[in-house]
Amino acid sequence: METRKAIDGKAAIVMALLCLVWSLQQIGIKATAHDISPVLQIALRSGVAAVLVALLMLFRREKPVELAASWRPGLLAGALFALEYVLLGAGLLHTSAAHAVVFLYTGPLFVALGLHLKLPAERLAPLQWLGVALAFGGIAVAFALDTRPGGTAGTHGLAGDLLCLAAGAAWGATTVVVRCSSLSRLPATQVVLYQLGTASVLLLLSAVAMGQTVFIATPVAVGNLVFQALIVSFASLLAWFHLLRHYLASRLGVFSFLTPLFGVLLGAALLDEHITGSFVLGAALVLAGIVLVSGHGWISAAWAARKTIN
Repeated sequence: METRKAIDGKAAIVMALLCLVWSLQQIGIKATAHDISPVLQIALRSGVAAVLVALLMLFRREKPVELAASWRPGLLAGALFALEYVLLGAGLLHTSAAHAVVFLYTGPLFVALGLHLKLPAERLAPLQWLGVALAFGGIAVAFALDTRPGGTAGTHGLAGDLLCLAAGAAWGATTVVVRCSSLSRLPATQVVLYQLGTASVLLLLSAVAMGQTVFIATPVAVGNLVFQALIVSFASLLAWFHLLRHYLASRLGVFSFLTPLFGVLLGAALLDEHITGSFVLGAALVLAGIVLVSGHGWISAAWAARKTIN
């Protein structure tokens, strides 16, 4: 019996705040990239957050379960999680935070496609296929009509966008691994610990290999690192999993479009990023696609209820 609720006012406010926090992730990394290299930032925040999750598990007296069956997919999920942020960190050196957040948040589209192939219960409906087509059409528009001025134009800007798009694909692959393996039966804290712990080690090695080891402890850089570790990687994940325990996941997923929307607005407001008309058009198509794919269940239920009333 389904015990989870539809979205109420409290959940809507919390989800909006979470999307705002998640959009600030790229803004903070981009703004402090000269003081702390992006990949190093993410490695450090993942390590701190992993320690906090481990301490939380000790406080709750949670014991790791199914270790024999879960450590391999756990390491794979952690490796894909690390790959996502290696690609994002590299991409942010060549593109804007606004572009990065939109292309990263194509992740739900890759999740939907991956689950369509792996799980019969997750087959895409026609409306969702329309959403996929709109979103990837939007990506094509953003790439084909790229007219950014200055240092982000041309090959470097497009390369950064492609890296962030690949990061979205890695995010999608991570979610598919979690859903289609023994990880789906584990407590959320254990799954998060696998991801953060593995990623922190791999990201630190990647930062060294890529030469992204700059660390200048300015007040802004340290403050951002604390925010990234405590709020983005730890507190927001706990809040997200709390919502998942009480509300319908399909309804929560509809709010995912707010994160790239906030990211674009904040990139322009806080970092003075130039937003081109072609990117606005492409981003609008991507966001529309995300809403159709993630909100299919909600849209179908609302349409059926309306037909019943009429």
